[in-house]
Order: sequence, then structure tokens, then C-alpha cells
Amino acid sequence: SGEELKVEGIIPHVIEPSLGLDRAFLAFLMDAYEEDELGNDKRTVLKLHPKLAPVKIAVFPLMANKENLVKKAKEVYEKLWTIDYGLSTVSWDDIGNVGKRYRRQDEIGTPWCVTVDYQTLEDNTVTIRDRDIGKQIRHPISELEKYFCDRI
Repeated sequence: SGEELKVEGIIPHVIEPSLGLDRAFLAFLMDAYEEDELGNDKRTVLKLHPKLAPVKIAVFPLMANKENLVKKAKEVYEKLWTIDYGLSTVSWDDIGNVGKRYRRQDEIGTPWCVTVDYQTLEDNTVTIRDRDIGKQIRHPISELEKYFCDRI
């Protein structure tokens, strides 16, 4: 009847249904990529399942120029590095402030960040930050292996 059909606001996307690791990986990446708000900040986050995340845990000192914090954070890092989480890595990050470190880890899909701060030096607990909800908890260093193994 001469009328034109206009379709607006549709973004076509196709995942080719053939076998192969690259296509499955692309599907996981597309599904995990999000832009959201945490607090009042916009962020880019890769919400990979912990079993798929190439970096499971990032460890960093609250301040990179405080020798006592860096030393303790390195001890925690080395302890976590020796635990087998199944094809995983533990990352060290001491560049920039803690907020920037969290954002950097969010972008690469790291599920948990462990921060060594001044309270760590007093009571041997660390702050664990969950990527997906941004919640932070205090946890004893001696129980970190169980904490992460239960979640991975």
C-alpha cells in the first residue's frame, strides 16, 4: 500500500551459532559488560562470573608510599598467590588512589579487591570489596583462603 515501515531504536546483534572458543568468549563478554552507577559515580564494569574472570583477586596497600602497609600487603598477596583457585591469578596494584584502583579492577572483571590498611596492622584483618555490589567487609587474613575458595 505504499506505506514505509520505519523501525527505530533497534540495535541488531547476532552471535553466530557455530562452535568455537572465540564465539563463546565473545558471548560471555557481551553479557558481562555493563555501565552502571555505584554511589554517585558512573563506572564501566565487566561482571564476569568468578570462574571466568582471568584475575580473581587484586591486592593493594591503602597507600603505596607507606612501607609498613606495602610490606603487609605483599605478604597477603604472596599468601593468596599460592592458593589454587582454578586457572586464576591474583593481581598486585599500587598505582593511583584506592578509588582508581577499584575502577581499574572493575573494568577488567576482577570480582574482589583486598586492601591492606592501618587497621590491618593492628588486628590482621583486611577490607574485601565485592565488584558487583561495591560492598566492603573486614575479614581476617588467616581466613582469606576459605573465604575465596567458598566463592569461587
